[in-house]
Amino acid sequence: MLSSLREIGELKRVRSASRGGSIGERLFLNSWSALDNGVDVEDVMRSCVTATAAASVLGDIDSNTLHDLDVAPEVAARILQEAARSVRSLPWFGEAAALPQDQPAPGFAVLLAHQPRAGITCPGRPRIILEPPENHAEHCWAVAVFGVALAQGFGADPVTVWLAGMAHHLHNAFLPDSGFAGEVLLGDQLEPVMQRATERALDGLSPDLRDRVRNARHCLADAETPEGRAFHAADTLDRVWQIDQHLRAGRLDLNYVLNDMALVHDGPVKAFQDELLRAAGLLT
Repeated sequence: MLSSLREIGELKRVRSASRGGSIGERLFLNSWSALDNGVDVEDVMRSCVTATAAASVLGDIDSNTLHDLDVAPEVAARILQEAARSVRSLPWFGEAAALPQDQPAPGFAVLLAHQPRAGITCPGRPRIILEPPENHAEHCWAVAVFGVALAQGFGADPVTVWLAGMAHHLHNAFLPDSGFAGEVLLGDQLEPVMQRATERALDGLSPDLRDRVRNARHCLADAETPEGRAFHAADTLDRVWQIDQHLRAGRLDLNYVLNDMALVHDGPVKAFQDELLRAAGLLT
């Protein structure tokens, strides 16, 4: 399961020509748009997880893309469902309604999509920045989805864990991320500043949704409850995988890319391509 979740996290880095932002960022914004428009939290979670599963196979080929290219609706639905069902690391919820696209999301959600993560910071040591940085929308979306995948193993309620993941960095909409080093320097001002920034974000939500988010966020405090353990497992994995993604890229070699990943794959001109690469000293 964990290797599949790592691959799902790569949707932070998958983009396409006709849309702004990564797939992960857009799933975060579209989910908050649906929540803000009164769609039931469980229904939004199901739609988000289903869309994530399909995108981990198809990339940015979604129902809108297929319909725009005259694929029959029933055929498009079958393709998307088969893609989502094939991802064993995420629960299969059956057919879920598509998330709204290109509808306004709450202001804090838009700010989180523009707010970069701090990188690696530690008191007394130089900051390490790995480009391109992820933003807080991408991180929150990944933690929310990972939390759903891990919830059953911890005996946790997946809806609560998902909503907690989506809302665990509300404060960073208004508080730039300074990382561990900055948090230490803020000292006894850290908690009140974070609380005020969180409340500013929550103020823009309807009373019912605001209460639901507050209740879900109770599991952020510790890892004593099933929901807390599922959330913190998801958060920790995403934070470390984000860094490891950069480090893995530096460890790639051509042998792996050409042979294991079949960069130059089978086809009518494969023999010519291999001969060319051998002559260029790129294939042994």
